[in-house]
Amino acid sequence: LSADLAALGSPLVLRRAPASAAALAQLAAETGATSLHFNHLYDPISLVRDNDAKATLAAAGVSVRTHRGDALYEPWHVLDAQGAPFSAFDPFWERVREMVAADPPAARLRPPRALPPPPSPAPPSLALTDLALLSPDEEASNHQLARRWAPGEAGAHAALRAFLAASLPAFDADRAKADRASTSRLSPHLHWGEVSVVTVYGAVTAVGAALAAAGADPAPAASFLRQLAFREYGRHMCFHFPFTHERSLLEHLRAAPWRLDQRLFKAWRTGRTGYPLVDAGMRELWATGWLHNRARVVCASFLVKHLTLPWQWGLKHFWDALLDADLECCALGWQYVSGGLPDGHPFGCLVDPAAEAEKYDPTGSYVRAWLPALARLPDAWIHAPWRAPARVLEDAGVELGPDGDYPFPVLSPDEAASGLAAAANVVSRSASGVRGGGAASAGPASGTGV
Repeated sequence: LSADLAALGSPLVLRRAPASAAALAQLAAETGATSLHFNHLYDPISLVRDNDAKATLAAAGVSVRTHRGDALYEPWHVLDAQGAPFSAFDPFWERVREMVAADPPAARLRPPRALPPPPSPAPPSLALTDLALLSPDEEASNHQLARRWAPGEAGAHAALRAFLAASLPAFDADRAKADRASTSRLSPHLHWGEVSVVTVYGAVTAVGAALAAAGADPAPAASFLRQLAFREYGRHMCFHFPFTHERSLLEHLRAAPWRLDQRLFKAWRTGRTGYPLVDAGMRELWATGWLHNRARVVCASFLVKHLTLPWQWGLKHFWDALLDADLECCALGWQYVSGGLPDGHPFGCLVDPAAEAEKYDPTGSYVRAWLPALARLPDAWIHAPWRAPARVLEDAGVELGPDGDYPFPVLSPDEAASGLAAAANVVSRSASGVRGGGAASAGPASGTGV
């Protein structure tokens, strides 16, 4: 961003301050700026910060203009016939499609050829290194991310073009496959504002129209747009139900008897649960800052349903590890896997990682890529090595156990199922005791990792 702005003639100004509002007011006074423009965010933390900035700058005589830059439509504009927020995803998405047909979101403005130079003398600015965003050890540990990501607007648009040409035509069939490049990997670029959701929506819509005009199936484009809509829905839910990053949308789920077991949580975080698909996903997450959407669902569901650990722990870890982490999507995704949405899977629904792996990583190539210790196991055992005969393990050079190449499951499938059943019984009894206290419902979504 700094390089792009400098090329236009106005370098980025970096400041550190206890409060954004005071720092912006000071910068406006230093430069003689008469207006402040910024794009909306919809999570409660950002809303409080931004409202404070509006009030402070307005009191200082600075005009404040805010804009829609992170969504197709503002959440307060997407309402049902009674003027209320939607309580399920499908009618929400239907309403958005009606709005797009009647009044498409305006295409982004072209960037200016140049920006006015800063006043003389230029406002003081810290160097990026002065911000100390990362310790030296953290900085060094993140060097490998450059092998997989090209930050910035140019990298974002290159990723979009590559997806449209190579992966979108097969998206409908491949999007849930973890063993191939089946998704766009645009979510980090969307999160950091390097490409807009309007730009992506327009580009994919154009490809869908071209496919239809050529007599080809436009379903892949429609399928991708639906995934993009889950991201949109996350903003809708976070704005209208701002508590959903902290507690369950459905009130009775707050009675869930979570285990508070740090040993199990560490096994999940570090990819040592003994369930290969889960462990492969968690290791990819930590190594690359990204995780395939289906793998996110499997890993998150495993934390909540197999280990019965609090979903808020998982949300915090994803927040720390994901390059595309934003509170709106994180909250919606974890509400979904924990059973917090009435039109999602119920709390007592158990996702079997081995069965999921057979569908979404049938040849084991994804597991082998991230768990090389299991690379020589035959396909029949790669997703459940604890079931493999001793001779098969020996031939593959795999020793299971705490001192071996790969752990046994931290909980057996039977233990996980019985633990979830007991917890679901508590939740069910709580639900039967609720008297009109439930929140409005929401739609199933996991709007990250598109």
